[in-house]
Amino acid sequence: MYKVFVNDKPLFLTNKISKETDFQLFLLESIDIEQLIVKIFQNKIQKAYLYHPDEKEIMKTLKAKIPVCKAGGGFVYNKKGEILFIFRNGKWDLPKGGIEKGEGIEDTAMREVEEETGVNQLRITKKLQKTYHVFKRNGKYKLKITHWFEMQSDFDGVPQGQLEEGIEKVAWLKPEEIPMALKNSYENIKLLFEEEALVK
Repeated sequence: MYKVFVNDKPLFLTNKISKETDFQLFLLESIDIEQLIVKIFQNKIQKAYLYHPDEKEIMKTLKAKIPVCKAGGGFVYNKKGEILFIFRNGKWDLPKGGIEKGEGIEDTAMREVEEETGVNQLRITKKLQKTYHVFKRNGKYKLKITHWFEMQSDFDGVPQGQLEEGIEKVAWLKPEEIPMALKNSYENIKLLFEEEALVK
């Protein structure tokens, strides 16, 4: 199953139909995906399942209908086991950004962490899951697929937020501070923390 967040609301691409649910269910062959996304954006639908026997087929259709932009991001630990967060648009987030022409996705993730936070001396320790979300820019919908990497950094300077990206602050958060920050974060960021088992 894929979880795609549309305006921070879940759209599950699934090959299973569950009977008991408060989600609305749509069949891939009988729904206009773009119309469905518009309705979620307009708050007419809060959460939905999009069904097809082959989940990959749903993702393929979604990618065919909505332009895709690839991004790379970092789930960065320092030597004390704290995690690097950025604060932007009134929410806590993790550093990430779009891929540049000819760049490998791992290089994108490390470059974006460094640009957005000033934190360097990064090394990737493992690949995490991808997250999917649909956003609207200049009146057009786009599907952002972010490849996340767990990283370690020996950086011991003061992180600096990239002002032109609207980053108001950068902070190393201790494990006990993270649940509070996640209350004011995005659903796809919470997913990463569930995967890392840092949020019960």
